[in-house]
Amino acid sequence: MSQKNSDGKRTARERLQEQRQREESRAKRKRSLIAGVVVVAVLGVGGGIAALVASSNSAKDNKQQSSGPLVAPQGAIGQDNTAIPVGDSGAKATLAVYEDFRCPGCGQFENGFRDTIHALEDKGQLKAEYHLVTLIDKNLGGTGSLNAANAAGCAQDAGKFRAYHDELYKNQPPETNDAYGKKARLLELAGKVPGLSSPSFQKCVEDGTHDSWVRKSQETFSKSTYRATPTVLLNGKSLYGDPANPLTPEKLRQLVAEAQKKG
Repeated sequence: MSQKNSDGKRTARERLQEQRQREESRAKRKRSLIAGVVVVAVLGVGGGIAALVASSNSAKDNKQQSSGPLVAPQGAIGQDNTAIPVGDSGAKATLAVYEDFRCPGCGQFENGFRDTIHALEDKGQLKAEYHLVTLIDKNLGGTGSLNAANAAGCAQDAGKFRAYHDELYKNQPPETNDAYGKKARLLELAGKVPGLSSPSFQKCVEDGTHDSWVRKSQETFSKSTYRATPTVLLNGKSLYGDPANPLTPEKLRQLVAEAQKKG
């Protein structure tokens, strides 16, 4: 074979190889372009989904935070009308109680001191002021603290706060069980209080009429120096929760008697 023919064949092979390389390069660029388009599309869809979820969550949060007009229960007193009074307003001893219907410590206090407090109230020696808060909802999630406090406010409207308040603590579920998040349960317990169950009470509970008021009570509590429930004050002095100086029903009676003398 001549050198000329050999060079011609080699040149032809080289041209064929170069052509194949160009075709492969074009194919590779095409695949890359398609892949890029797919990625952009996926990201676009994903971004749309994320935006939808964010929008949904935002709407949900706004719905939960939207509390409507603040409607305090009838007869509420104190700063921002966040306290429900029980007993003779002329009593010389005032027991301020900050509590949460889901709080087990609050249940222990109420169930341990209920009879003593009521006896002193009925004698006109003690008036109580209840501030209802929602610490457990905040810490553990759920709506039982809020719903129960609203229902108690509805009971106040009906003139049945004390009796319903007591039923909620007598039937208090475990702290981690958000049973009071179910309004049907709150309405069921209302049936244990003579004269409380009514269409107006049911509507008040189901509509969350006093939800904004409960949230205001929690806000006021959060801005105070108090950090736990129950917080119990007698004429402004804290008297519950000190292991070194525990409160007893007898000691409470003595302190109220002393307040009568000072008054």
